[in-house]
Amino acid sequence: MIVVMQEGATEAQIREVEGALEQWGYEIHPIYGVERTVIAAVGKPTMDEGTVVEQVESLPAVDRTMLILKPYRFASREYRPEKSTVQVRDVIIGDDRFVMMAGPCTVESEEQLMTTARAVKAAGAHVLRGGAFKPSTSPYSFQGMGEEGLKLLAQARAETGLPVITEVMHVKNIDMVCQYADILQIGTRNMQNYDLLIEVGKLKRPVMLKRGMSAKIEEWLQAAEYILKGGNDQLMLCERGVRTSETYTRNTLDLSAVLAVRELSHLPVIVDPSQGTGRASMVPAMCRAAAAVGADGLLVEVHPNPEKALKDGAQSITIQSFQALMPELGAVVSAVGKSL
Repeated sequence: MIVVMQEGATEAQIREVEGALEQWGYEIHPIYGVERTVIAAVGKPTMDEGTVVEQVESLPAVDRTMLILKPYRFASREYRPEKSTVQVRDVIIGDDRFVMMAGPCTVESEEQLMTTARAVKAAGAHVLRGGAFKPSTSPYSFQGMGEEGLKLLAQARAETGLPVITEVMHVKNIDMVCQYADILQIGTRNMQNYDLLIEVGKLKRPVMLKRGMSAKIEEWLQAAEYILKGGNDQLMLCERGVRTSETYTRNTLDLSAVLAVRELSHLPVIVDPSQGTGRASMVPAMCRAAAAVGADGLLVEVHPNPEKALKDGAQSITIQSFQALMPELGAVVSAVGKSL
């Protein structure tokens, strides 16, 4: 249930409503807004819910109540009608600025990472991406450099000033990754790793949750609910393509998901066209398309020598391609009312 307080409700009136809801068996999750306060009440009440609604609406300064029937509550538009934002250092994701996250799929060496980091920074990127731990379908593929890769990412951040996003794969590695990374990425294979979702939900650290390979949008939002329910509201979603019968592309990039999430949820949405297509030749066009449909930013793989990449070279664009992409992207972003 959502309780919307009237504009100008006093702190005492808000506390009275919160106390009543707790007394009736609800867990309270308030949002103290500039103009008004919204209180989410989660759980099974000790009396009939219809009776609770009547009693709540009779309390002073209560504007209205709403029952949420969706299986995700904190991720829903009913809970937070206005769009939420995520702040990573001085970068804000989800407002009228379009955010570019770029870098190598996997950290391979100091030279490879630093060359890429300097180049994407100079071209206008806002966040540096790079995998230190890399999940792979094959156990014989490159699995990443681990903590050494994290140290290199921190070194690149120190030089360029770019915040770092990298994947955390296991609960046991959360503390280690948090020492080096600004944004924790939950990869597609871990979208329904509920232990991991619960643990990152306890943090006050920005999180990017990628859509599962075959996940429905509702399942994706329910996975987000685990993180939000834990108290971490610094969450963004990432559409990275879903598995279909098509084999020409690695995945089928579902840009309609950006619009669907916008209708259903307040969470910012990032698009990953590198994983979404698996083909570097398609990445620039899909970047422009993602901006056109209203995505809040992009997650793009850039490598100085894709043909020599240890991981996913076929979907990584060159530094030169990235440099050419940024002004083209800026024109599209400006056309939809955002700034790059």
